[in-house]
Amino acid sequence: MDSGGFYYDMDLDDRKLSEEDLVSLEKKMNELAKTNSAYIRKEMPKAEAVQYFTEKGDEYKLDLLSNLNDGEITFYTQGRFTDLCRGPHIPNTGLIKAIKLTSIAGAYWKGDEKNKMLTRVYGITFPTQKELEEYLLMLEEAKKRDHRKLGKELGIFTMDDDVGPGLPLWLPNGTIIIEELEKLAKETEEDAGYKRVVTPHIAKESMYITSGHLPYYQDSMYPPMELEGQKYYLKAMNCPHHHKIFAAEPKSYKDLPLRLAEYGTCYRYEQSGELFGLMRVRCLHMNDAHIYCTKEQFAQEFKAVNDMYLKYFKIFGIEKYIMRLSLHDPEKLGQKYVDEPELWIETEELVRNVMIDAKIPFVEVKGEGAFYGPKIDVQIWSAIGREFTLATNQVDFAQGRRFKLEFTTPDNNTDIPLIIHRAPLGTHERFIGFLLEHYAGKFPVWLSPLQVKVLPISDKFMDYAKVVASKLKKSGVRVEVDDRNEKIGKKIRDNELHRVPYMLVIGEKEMNESKVSVRRQGKGDLGMKDLDEFINSINEEIRNRTNE
Repeated sequence: MDSGGFYYDMDLDDRKLSEEDLVSLEKKMNELAKTNSAYIRKEMPKAEAVQYFTEKGDEYKLDLLSNLNDGEITFYTQGRFTDLCRGPHIPNTGLIKAIKLTSIAGAYWKGDEKNKMLTRVYGITFPTQKELEEYLLMLEEAKKRDHRKLGKELGIFTMDDDVGPGLPLWLPNGTIIIEELEKLAKETEEDAGYKRVVTPHIAKESMYITSGHLPYYQDSMYPPMELEGQKYYLKAMNCPHHHKIFAAEPKSYKDLPLRLAEYGTCYRYEQSGELFGLMRVRCLHMNDAHIYCTKEQFAQEFKAVNDMYLKYFKIFGIEKYIMRLSLHDPEKLGQKYVDEPELWIETEELVRNVMIDAKIPFVEVKGEGAFYGPKIDVQIWSAIGREFTLATNQVDFAQGRRFKLEFTTPDNNTDIPLIIHRAPLGTHERFIGFLLEHYAGKFPVWLSPLQVKVLPISDKFMDYAKVVASKLKKSGVRVEVDDRNEKIGKKIRDNELHRVPYMLVIGEKEMNESKVSVRRQGKGDLGMKDLDEFINSINEEIRNRTNE
C-alpha cells in the first residue's frame, strides 16, 4: 500500500477478473468494513511462519519468507483472514467508510518477467465518501495528464521494441525540452562555482569494487562485458568517475570546495515489471554533481544545494514539497550499509543541523539512506496533488577513503574530503515526465518546444507571415508558420490542441500596419500588437523563465 491506495496480487490460474467481479468485491468489502473487525498484529518466528504457509500451500509467501529473518516477520488477522504483512494498519475496519476498487492489471511476481504473471487489483479507501469522490475526480484529471499519453500527442518521446524496454528515444520536441533544462542547470551551476566534466559510459569492474557498488548495487547494474580478460560494466552512476577526476591531480585545502558537474548518461537494470514510461527507465540522463569539501565547509555547501532546490521549485511552480532525511538502519550495518556506526551518527547529525538551522521542513526516515551515508530525498507534488520523488542530496563519508582521496591541509598534513552527491533536477526522464503531468502539456513559453505559431488567414498574407516568423526566429524564438489551406478557426483549434503558447493571426490589417493579432494559450485573444513590441515581450518572458 502507498499514498495512492493499495493493491493485492493473486494467482487465479486461467481465470480472468471482470468489472462485475470488482463490483462484487467492493460490496463484500463494504459489508466487512461495517463489522468493525479489529486488525490483530502478531510477531511470528520464521520456522512457525514457514510451517503455516507450507500447510496453506502458498508458494508466494514462502518465497517472501526466504528473504526474512526472525524478528522481521509479522502476521495480521482481520476476521477469518490471516496474512503475512509488515503493516502498520488502522485499528479496525469501522474507520473505512468509502471503498473503490479502481482497476485490474497483470503483474509479474516480484516485478520479474521471468516469473509468473499474477492478477493485480488496485483500490483505495477513505474515512468519508466526500474524500473518495474528490480522489476519483483527481484520478480522472490524472488520466488526462498521463505523461505517456501527452508524450505521444506532443511528440516528446517514443519507445521501440527493437531498441528495448525502458530505453526512451527523444523526439525533436523532447530534445528541445532536454536542452532547455540543461541550459538552466548549466547557468545555475556556473553561477554557483561548479566545473563541468565528461566521463565514459563504461568502466572496469575494479572501479566499482573500489567504490563499493559491487556488491551493494550489483542487482541494479547491467551484466558485465568481458574484453581482453577484463570485466567492464555500463555506468550505473557517475560518482566513481568523478572521484577519479578529483584524484587525477594533487589537491590543497585552497582547491576546496571542488564542485564537479555532469549531465551523465547512466544505465540501470530495472525489472521489466517496474518499468513505467519515463518514470522508471533503464537509460537515464542525470543532473549530477559531486562536491568535495572540508568538514568546516560542509554546512554551507549542503545548504547551498538545498537552496538550489528551492530556486528550481519557484521556477517550475512547485508549491508543495518535503525534504526527507533518510537514515541508516543500525541492524543492517555491513549488509545494506557501510559498517561505520560512529561516522553514520556524526554525518546524520551534520545533515540534521543544517536542515534545522536553515529552517527547511523535513521528516526523518530510518533505513532509507544510501549505503555510504545519509541523504535528503526530495518529494514534490504536481499541480493536481500527485506525489513524485524528484532527486537526492547525499552525504558520503566512505568513498573518499575507498578511493584514497586526500588534500593537503594548512599545516601541511593530509585529510580526506567529505563528499556531497546531488542532483536537484533528478533525471531528464523522471523530471520531464513530472512536468508533462504538472503542466498538462501546457509548458511555460521558455520550455515549450514550439513557442509561436504564425497563422495567416489566407495565402494572400503568407509573405508577411514569413517575415514575422523570420524576425521572431532571428530574435531566438522557436516559431513556425501554419501554411495549411485551412480556415483560420480550424488552425486556431488545432494549435490549441498542440498547446502552442502563442498564436499570431495575420490578416490584411495586421499586414498593412506591421502588427500581429495575439492569442495566448488558455487566455484567448489579447488584441493587436506592434510586432517589435511582441518580440520584446516574449523574449523577456523567455529570459525570465516566467512560469505561465
